[in-house]
Amino acid sequence: MITLRLDEIAAIVGGRLADATGAEVITGNVEFDSRKVASGDLFVALSGVKVDGHDYATTAMDQGAAGVLAARPVGVPAVIVPPATEVDHHSYATEHDTDGSVAAVLEGMAKLARYVVDKLSARGLTVIGITGSAGKTSTKDIVHTILELAGDTVAPPGSFNNEIGHPYTALRCTETTKYLVSEMSARSIGNIAHLAAIAPPHIGVVLNVGTAHMGEFGSRDNIARAKGELVEALPADGIAVLNADDDYVAAMADRTSATVWSFSTLHKPVRVAATDIRLDNLSRPTFTLIGTDSQKVTHTAQVTLQIFGEHQVANALAAATAALAAGVDFATVAQGLRAHTVRSAHRMDVHHAGNDVIVIDDAYNANPESMRAGLRALALAAAKNGPGARSIAVLGPMAELGQDATADHVELMRTVAEQGIDLVVVVVGTDENARAMINAAAAMGLRAIPTADTTQAATEVLKVLGRGDVILVKASNAYRLWQVAEAVVAQNGKQEN
Repeated sequence: MITLRLDEIAAIVGGRLADATGAEVITGNVEFDSRKVASGDLFVALSGVKVDGHDYATTAMDQGAAGVLAARPVGVPAVIVPPATEVDHHSYATEHDTDGSVAAVLEGMAKLARYVVDKLSARGLTVIGITGSAGKTSTKDIVHTILELAGDTVAPPGSFNNEIGHPYTALRCTETTKYLVSEMSARSIGNIAHLAAIAPPHIGVVLNVGTAHMGEFGSRDNIARAKGELVEALPADGIAVLNADDDYVAAMADRTSATVWSFSTLHKPVRVAATDIRLDNLSRPTFTLIGTDSQKVTHTAQVTLQIFGEHQVANALAAATAALAAGVDFATVAQGLRAHTVRSAHRMDVHHAGNDVIVIDDAYNANPESMRAGLRALALAAAKNGPGARSIAVLGPMAELGQDATADHVELMRTVAEQGIDLVVVVVGTDENARAMINAAAAMGLRAIPTADTTQAATEVLKVLGRGDVILVKASNAYRLWQVAEAVVAQNGKQEN
């Protein structure tokens, strides 16, 4: 964060000092986990379901914090934020906020982030916002890799994309930061507009409008309405990066005053495109990148990605378009695409185990679109991994799909059949959608094994695992299916690519 005194922070957030002179100086980062606090940090006291950060304020100071942002006095130098103006219990961060303290601290955090971003934007900081139903984290990570080659870049770790993670990331910017990459998620209309107000973007990237969170939004039209809030937030001199291959996204061009730069894998007349797409034995794409830079000069380059799945081509094009829009030269963009490797855990993370086994850990999240992409990649990788190699899909339920959830899980088994997957291991537990998968698999004559939990799933996989088999592990995050991937790799031994 930029250097600020506690009295300056109090003025910015409209709060008051407690047990402080105001001369205390924040020279480090903002941190809400007391275990991660370092010298000069500002500790943010947030209440959760099980613990209250206010109880750890003294611990944070002992760790080196210079002050605390809190909803009430904590006996150490602190800025006390005013009560929240409202509490949105539909948001990720405040759904368990019983007394309004979380909302209050987050409002203060948001005001502080906005101050820092405004101050740095006046000095040349470029803010890039990314949203979409699928691929946000992967695209954010690719953008991060490219922009790092061009200057000091801040991006969220993992999927820090909500009311906590968004300002947390923005507040990691310093006087030397050239680019801020923001990932934006939503559970309701207005969420993305709120995030965009915290760190106003100059470049906004919309990847796709799918069925993730259908249960919360009710329709794809509503999802599109929410995602489009990003391009509505762009200034007239900003740039909207839109996926021309998604009709819902392409239509957002009418919702922004910014210049539109589009990308496509389908040979459409766009700013950035990919042609001649082909996949190796691990489904790593090679393609010809065609891009027009900020000087309106068109370039081409051969690019081979080090990440898994044909769907990553669209993510790479989105990242390339965003980087070109930020003024990065085409050669650096191509270099960044070639150099990029997986940054965020459990996101199409490929592990090579003993006996030529390949484990694809994509267990962080799941929706119908990403499930189909993963299964296609699994089938191709198994087909190319040598004679006798089989495809094994370890699948759990997809969350937040709404009233069509059961039908979506039945359709998933149809995709399994279409791709010729050799074996499905389904983590059942008590989930009705998992049971729907098992019943559908039986009706379609698929070879499927129901299991109660990740431990049993790993055991069943290890029983049947043979040389060259390829395993995809995928479900919504809550099912923690990466534990299966970890168990298989641990049992067989990890090997270098």
